[in-house]
Amino acid sequence: MNTSDLVEAIAAEHKLSKAAAKAIVEQMLGAITQAAVLGQEINLPGFGKFKVQARAAREGRNPQTGATVQIAASKKLVFQPAKTVKDRLNA
Repeated sequence: MNTSDLVEAIAAEHKLSKAAAKAIVEQMLGAITQAAVLGQEINLPGFGKFKVQARAAREGRNPQTGATVQIAASKKLVFQPAKTVKDRLNA
């Protein structure tokens, strides 16, 4: 499923225009992104949590040359599904 499929599903379920459904999806994703940028945890009960995790700087290797390279510290957004979602996936 991609964004267009999600927009179509929401529009059909709630009898909205695709433009209105797209605005809702974009607003929701924007709010999640903004909260993540601020380092906040996004908790969607029954669905899961989005958390920001820090990755420390580390050494890596260039696979072509074998040379050691420094990989900078970074942050990543991690999704942890709720028990309800896990149970449905494994049913």
